[in-house]
Amino acid sequence: MGFTYDYDVLVVGSANVDLVIGVERRPGAGETVLGSDLAVHPGGKGANQAVAAARLGARTALLARVGDDANGRLLLESQRSAGVHTEGVLVGGAPTGVALITVDPSGDNSIVVSPGANGRLTPEDVRAAGPLFRASRVVSTQLEIPLESVVEVVRQLPSGTRFVLNPSPPQALPAEVLAACDPLIVNEHEARVILGGEAVDDSRPAGDSRADDDSRSADDPAAWVRELLASGPRSVVVTLGSEGALVASAGEEVVRVASVKVDAVDTTGAGDSFTAALAWKLGAGASLAEAAGYAARVGAVAVTRRGAQESFPTAEEVEAL
Repeated sequence: MGFTYDYDVLVVGSANVDLVIGVERRPGAGETVLGSDLAVHPGGKGANQAVAAARLGARTALLARVGDDANGRLLLESQRSAGVHTEGVLVGGAPTGVALITVDPSGDNSIVVSPGANGRLTPEDVRAAGPLFRASRVVSTQLEIPLESVVEVVRQLPSGTRFVLNPSPPQALPAEVLAACDPLIVNEHEARVILGGEAVDDSRPAGDSRADDDSRSADDPAAWVRELLASGPRSVVVTLGSEGALVASAGEEVVRVASVKVDAVDTTGAGDSFTAALAWKLGAGASLAEAAGYAARVGAVAVTRRGAQESFPTAEEVEAL
């Protein structure tokens, strides 16, 4: 008889409050523009992934740190109301993290993050959460917490537990972390940084697949997948925005996963919902291409609604799409 997991997905990562303002266009240096009324939403890549997975029906736990303040209480309440188990959420050490987000009429966003308590999620905190790791089928994380803590996540992985990483915001990764990724999920911008190339022009949205003046050409996205696989991960997913995604495991052919055509309203959190859905489906036994196809549908629903966590669909809403 196989081991029974308490959790389908354990998310280790950030929890922020998102402060969102709609703008007609982003200000240039030294310029002031007027925006919409301020909207306050629970966010952070870790908290977003946990809510997205729980909304889809996954048994989900979150390991994160928030401040002992009103924003921290808002985040805890949002997790619990989505059905996320919050015994791994630590309180105190710094103010709750905040993300300042502007959204333009096309739905694209620009984000500045103040990490706050997220920066105090330490390797010691990760080690102390050993029982959570042993109870989880898949562990998913990002890079809005200290890299040394992500390294400790890898070291705490039990045999048989799958590790999913979206390296956002991107930075060079230790070989130890890359070797554990199954999969590594990146957009084009993140892929360039992981591979040590020049970062793409941040004035265009992540996932924009136009070629750059670089030794690697986005005209051959499959080459990105192969180059990433050669850097160590067990499998790779490269998301290409409206062009869908490319997936491959070590030693296998690259497979294209089609996108779902929708009218995007707000892309905030869409990547987090994609990652969460993919992690859950992989843990349930789906192939990488099957999981990515499902995740693409989840992300498609999310971008048709404003906000991050409140935009994430239930499994029934994904099926309806």
